[in-house]
Amino acid sequence: MKFQRQAVRVVDALHPRGHTIALASNEVPRQAVRLVVVDRDGVRAVPFGELPQLLRAGDLVIVNDAATLPASIAGATATGAPIELRLSAPIAGSQIHGVLFGAGDHRTRTEDRAAPPAIAAGDRLRFGEITAIVESIAGRRVVLSAQLADDALWQALYANGKPVQYAHRTELLPLYAVQTAYAARPWAVEMPSAGRALTWDVLLGLRRAGVRIATLTHAAGLSSTGDDDLDRALPWPERYEIPQRTLDEIRAAKARGNRVIAIGTTVVRALESAALAAELAQTDLHAGSGIATLRLDPAYKPRVIDGLVSGLHVPGESHFELLSAFAPRAQLVRAISLAGSQGMSGHELGDACLVLSALPTDRAA
Repeated sequence: MKFQRQAVRVVDALHPRGHTIALASNEVPRQAVRLVVVDRDGVRAVPFGELPQLLRAGDLVIVNDAATLPASIAGATATGAPIELRLSAPIAGSQIHGVLFGAGDHRTRTEDRAAPPAIAAGDRLRFGEITAIVESIAGRRVVLSAQLADDALWQALYANGKPVQYAHRTELLPLYAVQTAYAARPWAVEMPSAGRALTWDVLLGLRRAGVRIATLTHAAGLSSTGDDDLDRALPWPERYEIPQRTLDEIRAAKARGNRVIAIGTTVVRALESAALAAELAQTDLHAGSGIATLRLDPAYKPRVIDGLVSGLHVPGESHFELLSAFAPRAQLVRAISLAGSQGMSGHELGDACLVLSALPTDRAA
């Protein structure tokens, strides 16, 4: 597999000294991922494999076990115009929710892709073996009704689709390359990539260190739609399911005085959405299914999560604002500056950070 170093993403003015911060956008092999640690001791960079030594015996790590779907599928309109559909949620019965793109392929950045050809409700679209009628359309967002349903539709999706691709890569990204080691239910339209570096060696290291591991399933959505207005609304409401065992582990960790560490922002959204819903209903947090609608920001006080592993995100991105709920903004900017100075990658398949909550009195710093 080839790994290429490409153009950087730049953040200016937000650095505490006004310097420019640059992150690489190359793909990093799972075993070579580095981790920027943000905690009360400051910021530092270590190999991801040191994660077990950074946590305490009794801490609880929660992962999103959603498998990644072949969520991109090429097709055509009834007039033969090329079109691409990217799922925005798991398929349900014969209904498909997604985002449409016009001519082009993965070699063009999503934000530079052409808009889809003009279509209207009632139009017929064909994606390989899948024929579907447009139920509704709003800009690039679309709801389709497929002529196949259930198992037949899933089989056609896997036969004709491929994972969402990234423009930095010249070769197509295979489906196996965007799965976590513990992937289970096919719910994610893009990889829950914070867990990509959790290889079996790291997972075994966590268990040997006395760190508990639990799962939930969250339907991770698209990271970009190619439309600025749609992107500003991301992440959209997403389905999740929390098992009773995971809830029991959370309660036990809290009772022991240990920390709950989320692997990825999808885990944060699922658990914090569930906790906030329970709080508003004046009930206890409970297991089961729900829809994550919560958009976290620096003002949010986490109810469940004490820290998280995430990709590297720059100020101005929604994921960076989520991280600001766990550590002072200035400290996070210093962490991104450190990552930039060491050539670390902010790509979805790049390096990562571990953010452990600052003291409540420090969080506003």
